[in-house]
Amino acid sequence: MRVLLVGAGGVGTAVTRIAARRPFFELMVVADHDLARAEAAVTALGPDGDRFRAERVDAGDEAQVTALLERHGCDVLLNATDPRFVMPLFRAARTGGATYADMAMSLSRPHGERPYQECGVKLGDEQFAQAAEWERAGLLALVGMGVEPGLSDVFARYAADELFDEIEEIGVRDGANLTVDGYDFAPSFSIWTTIEECLNPPVVYERDRGWFTTEPFSEPEVFDFPEGIGPVECVNVEHEEVLLVPRWVDARRVTFKYGLGRAFTDTLRTLHLLGLDRTEPVTVPGPDGPVKVSPRDVVAACLPDPATLGDRMHGKTCAGTWVRGTKDGAPREVYLYHVVDNQWSMSEYGCQAVVWQTAVNPVVALELLATGAWSGTGVLGPEAFPARPFLDLLTAYGSPWGLREQ
Repeated sequence: MRVLLVGAGGVGTAVTRIAARRPFFELMVVADHDLARAEAAVTALGPDGDRFRAERVDAGDEAQVTALLERHGCDVLLNATDPRFVMPLFRAARTGGATYADMAMSLSRPHGERPYQECGVKLGDEQFAQAAEWERAGLLALVGMGVEPGLSDVFARYAADELFDEIEEIGVRDGANLTVDGYDFAPSFSIWTTIEECLNPPVVYERDRGWFTTEPFSEPEVFDFPEGIGPVECVNVEHEEVLLVPRWVDARRVTFKYGLGRAFTDTLRTLHLLGLDRTEPVTVPGPDGPVKVSPRDVVAACLPDPATLGDRMHGKTCAGTWVRGTKDGAPREVYLYHVVDNQWSMSEYGCQAVVWQTAVNPVVALELLATGAWSGTGVLGPEAFPARPFLDLLTAYGSPWGLREQ
């Protein structure tokens, strides 16, 4: 397997450090718009970096990406950029005849008249619209293969296959007790992506109703997270699992709730109130005259790079899937989860917990594709594949998962 990794930020760098310890690939080309950042990711691998190459690429330039795939003979494109670049990279992979994998799907657009009742363009709609073309080409696009979405979807498939006869509800629940020294507000993941998913109308799925929307941060509940994290208030947030799980797993209801905390949600509401969540450029004075800037990009530039926060970060992050249903005629309720301690991920990989937890899952998936344990054509989510090989290999990577009876 020869892999083109596009994006050498926090998650991309973590991908290289995890993959460097595994033998399943021949070459990984690390490409970024900032060549120095790609080179830094490769250089940091030291003697383990002999299978890696650094390149510069504009992720929005399909022809440039396709040419890079062809120049290095890459048969897989792993997208570690933010969701703005999903579609150009998705199309470039198909043009270049490569398997495609990402950790976040094509962007949504709220309904023009009823944004908090009806879906407009849903997450992933643009990708699934091209599924037939991928099937005809005999190619695979594995979408939403991070931790959430990704591992959370694998958990949903595992629950359906091995733990339940009928499923009433699948609810992804994400929470943490992470703190960052010296910062009152320092998101542990890309603020661009965080704003996008938290301020868009959340989507809920019900079998008798289909997909519908509600208001951001709605239906608060307190969820007790394992391994010492404890109770965290979780709220509805737009996320890919709600759009993916019902396509392959039969459940009456599917939700996603994020443990953001009251201070975090208040900050996001303030950004929205001031228009600082907007992506459309505004004109501001500059030293050489007026310049156009995106307010959201300004917010991102004012905050610390999440990849650099590991040394100041303390605590654990938990991604998991809560499932309620019946088994052998009796009610059952479980929480399948994966916890990463920041102290461990920093000492073992030099990566903070959230980006490491996101990065490990696509690497596991690539190894399953390389060995043939996973295979397919078209546009498929993680729950389209058998779960047990993934969970076994994740454990073999030294990062076991857990199951708690509720």
